[in-house]
Amino acid sequence: MSTNPLLEKNAFDRLEASLRKIKENSELFILKDEHGCVMLTTDEEDGIPVWPEAELALLWATDEWSQCEAMRLSVDDFLSKWAPGMSQDDLMVMVCPVPGEEGEVIEPGDFAQQIG
Repeated sequence: MSTNPLLEKNAFDRLEASLRKIKENSELFILKDEHGCVMLTTDEEDGIPVWPEAELALLWATDEWSQCEAMRLSVDDFLSKWAPGMSQDDLMVMVCPVPGEEGEVIEPGDFAQQIG
């Protein structure tokens, strides 16, 4: 099991730390397989989980997602392609979920402003 410090944080603190790291490194990660990117559903929202590091994304690559791999997205690609498409499809950004705990759910436009 990883000893990544983000695993010890609650969802809000993971959001804050993830935003800083994504902005600092100009990259984020999603999970994808041959069918496309992994999507999650909460009680009220559908969205795409994102992580600041490939290692954290791969913690979700278990069970039904065991064939997934972490895919790097530049912040520029996310801002120019992903955020507009997610907004159009009513998808949310789920920031840094970890095993056993969902991440904070925010609108793609808000997420884009925070990392852009």
